[in-house]
Amino acid sequence: MPDLESLLKRWQSAGVLDRETASRIRALESESATEPGARAAAAPSIATPAGLKSLVVTGLILGAILLACGVVLFVSAHWDQLSPGGRYLLVIAMVAVFHIAGGLTRSNFEGLSTALHAVGTISTGAAIALAGHIFNIQEHWPAAVLLWALAALAGWALLRDQAQQTLALLLLPAWIFSELSFRMEGHIGSEVYMGRLYFLWAILYLTFFAGSRRKVVQGILFAASAIGAAAGIYYMLGKWTSWSSEQSFIPFGTCVWAWVAIATVPLLVAAFHGHKGLVPIAAAIAFVIALPWCYSTWSEPVNLADGSSHLWTGTRPNLAAHALVAAFAVFFCWWGVRMVSRALVNLGIVGFAAAVLWFYFSDIYDDHERALGLIGLGILFLAGGWALEKMRQRILRRMGTSAPEKALAADAHGGAR
Repeated sequence: MPDLESLLKRWQSAGVLDRETASRIRALESESATEPGARAAAAPSIATPAGLKSLVVTGLILGAILLACGVVLFVSAHWDQLSPGGRYLLVIAMVAVFHIAGGLTRSNFEGLSTALHAVGTISTGAAIALAGHIFNIQEHWPAAVLLWALAALAGWALLRDQAQQTLALLLLPAWIFSELSFRMEGHIGSEVYMGRLYFLWAILYLTFFAGSRRKVVQGILFAASAIGAAAGIYYMLGKWTSWSSEQSFIPFGTCVWAWVAIATVPLLVAAFHGHKGLVPIAAAIAFVIALPWCYSTWSEPVNLADGSSHLWTGTRPNLAAHALVAAFAVFFCWWGVRMVSRALVNLGIVGFAAAVLWFYFSDIYDDHERALGLIGLGILFLAGGWALEKMRQRILRRMGTSAPEKALAADAHGGAR
């Protein structure tokens, strides 16, 4: 209580708290302090179900994955033995059985129902592909992804659970990626545009769902987006290379639709979080515009099998590309501090460390003897790891002290209103 009193006085003098809010905090803490036995007795009963709940959720997720894999293996093993009619009935039954079972168990065991419905939605994608194969439908595989995404959206609208939401949020951009990849295939710069698309949507999901109460959605989308951001940077560094004289640049109309998917749609979605949500997306747009142009050209004579020589010309990232990736990692770390998100801060630190290692291996390691390179790498790991950990702890401590002040300020503002 003496520590709390000093903090309350400091916050009041700084104008963060008014007198009424400070009095309510004192009253709440006084009531809590007078009932230590009740709080201590209640703690075990709260902690135990939470641990059991985590085990149940983990078991359901693993069970759903194993069940889906088993169904796929069973169908693939007996596919050639079935007639076209039997194949079609099997495809329909595969989807119907899981959703019917999920509906029957929803009132008694909601977790099992969610897992069964998720397997049913996953099976829908396989059913769409198999139905197209059975009836020899004209091939346009992005349309199959669109139908699968619509099925997941319908499941999300009807069930409102985290599994259907996660599938819908993954399949909708997957359809956009598939459609643009189909349209741009074989054109110069297609990998650059796909890398831009991966990176922008990854940043959108990382920032939009930061701090979400739907932990399953946040965790899966965070992992997928972190991988997507790394893949986007890799594809953007592929540059504007062509493999034959017959290749042409992407048509203007396709480029327009690509930029709508790359920039316009993420900006519209991020606008639901207000002007703050637009900041990381705007920074990511500037990043994806600049990064593909940060390269240097090199030439090397190559001796062919017939005895002739050919001048091979290629590109590689220059110093500006390394600096740009490191700068965006620093920005992302700073944005995580602004949003009070430990996950974003940690991801920014990992991204900065990866940028430093990438620069070391690409520009320093190959230019020195192997032994000196290994020594330098060891020093880099030791010193860099120590410095990054110190910086991470300092940032997280600052976040820990600033979060209560922000929460109390918001409470005071709400009480004043």
